[in-house]
Amino acid sequence: MSSNTASPVWSPVIQPAGRLSQVNEYYFSQKLREIAQMKAQGARVLNLGIGSPDLPPDEATLQVLIEHCRDTSSHAYQSYNGIPELRQAFARWYQRWFGVSLNPDREVLPLIGSKEGIMHIAMTYLEPGDEALAPNPGYPTYRSAMLLTGATVKSYNLEARNGWLPNLDALARQDLSRVKLMWLNYPHMPTGAVASRSFFEELVAFARQHSILLCNDNPYGFIMNDRLLSLLSIDGAMDVALELNSLSKSHNMAGWRVGMLAGSAHYLSDVLRFKSNMDSGMFKPLQLAAAHALDAPDEWYTSLNKVYAQRRAAATALLELLGCECAPGQVGMFLWAAVPQAFADGYALSDELLHQNHVFITPGGIFGSQGDPYVRLSLCSSVELFEEAVRRIKENRKF
Repeated sequence: MSSNTASPVWSPVIQPAGRLSQVNEYYFSQKLREIAQMKAQGARVLNLGIGSPDLPPDEATLQVLIEHCRDTSSHAYQSYNGIPELRQAFARWYQRWFGVSLNPDREVLPLIGSKEGIMHIAMTYLEPGDEALAPNPGYPTYRSAMLLTGATVKSYNLEARNGWLPNLDALARQDLSRVKLMWLNYPHMPTGAVASRSFFEELVAFARQHSILLCNDNPYGFIMNDRLLSLLSIDGAMDVALELNSLSKSHNMAGWRVGMLAGSAHYLSDVLRFKSNMDSGMFKPLQLAAAHALDAPDEWYTSLNKVYAQRRAAATALLELLGCECAPGQVGMFLWAAVPQAFADGYALSDELLHQNHVFITPGGIFGSQGDPYVRLSLCSSVELFEEAVRRIKENRKF
């Protein structure tokens, strides 16, 4: 028996909170669905855009994880501020590589990835009526986290002519009376720029003058960089700064979700008040393995960077074939390059490359309007994949 009565259109009983209208789905979440659909239709897409390390942690770190997974005492809830072994390992790491002395019991807070820390800091210190400074171009999560708190994002533009560093004089001429936080990220993603000690000294003085808490996100320091520098190594920085770090890139442990927040005990105790309501600690074997990884010898970093150096050469050849201009002196696991004038922006180049050659690179505009004329190429793929991308483009002759 059939009926001509139309079925009612389904609608959700409850609408999402208004705060979600302030943010969009993360760009890579959308793009990965598109790539997955292309693959389902038979295309072999080369994803050269996302910075997810494809190399494993060292074997000894894996063995520590396996060993402690078999310990029946390892599977209970853990403390909200991490096990002592991990806090102590982070403190040793900062002393060894950055010359920064941290009290492991009071000035180190392990995180379930530094991305978690960004949200925790925002929720701890920001509310409607507050403002916070965010870089353009910059990691989109800074902006999203601030918007979700109800605070107002106050962007500051970064430019190639200024070495992709903030113009502190220009910022000082603005009304900063409602600004509580300033997000920084040096070595910088996506541009690969580095900050000097003298600039960090100016930054600390700026923060003191305007009563702003600096938040430096520092996960890229160990990749293709011989100028390791922590903001916390600057005199007086502990009074006005926090620093995030992570094992995702430096130790090939992105999926493990192990990061840290370093800074004054006063600030960390504030953040812990929020964080302790959000999780119940990290899996203990993960923490013990991470502590082992942090004590890796110099050879670990040398070997890792040797691989990235080979990949950078192959990636540079690909960008040159596309007519992109890649500035020298970049560090980190990406290459940032200006697109040729034949393309309106990085989105146009990225889309044409994906649909014509099944090669994906990241449009710089996802990091802010200052990134529109650029693309970002990840070094998290083998030399062979870069060479295959070059072959495809040459054969297709679209560029």
